[in-house]
Amino acid sequence: MLRMGRASIRHARPEDCADPARLRHALWPESSQEEHKRELTGLLAGRPAGNMPLEVLVAQTADGSIAGLVEAGLRSHAEGCDESRAVGYLQGWFVDAPYRRRGIGAALLRAAEDWARNQGCREMASDASLENKISQWVHEVLGSTEAGRAVNYRRLL
Repeated sequence: MLRMGRASIRHARPEDCADPARLRHALWPESSQEEHKRELTGLLAGRPAGNMPLEVLVAQTADGSIAGLVEAGLRSHAEGCDESRAVGYLQGWFVDAPYRRRGIGAALLRAAEDWARNQGCREMASDASLENKISQWVHEVLGSTEAGRAVNYRRLL
């Protein structure tokens, strides 16, 4: 557990599901809070949806509230990264509005980077939507550099 200021960074536990589900829903509103809770229940019980390692870390305040979360995984490759080795990837990273600008997001990022290093990674990658200027700013302020921009397409078959 990493302690910083008024929050501690720790691995999420199965009994935490409700708060991370609420934070995930704020980050990814296209899925319901209940859908996020179902997915987290399996993930935190050791049954991830995919075959690559994935870790969920939370920031817990002194009063026991969950103020933020980061989900870090491994990917075989990421834009702008060395293709010869796996890359740590920020799947999701969110701090509840009342707790922002207190170093919690940076502490969550450092904990995710430590996890990725322990998995043998030398690089950490992430993404942000083109419209999400705040996320882009936070990434850059905390030392990430832009690797590229893309517009993604799909076709129904």
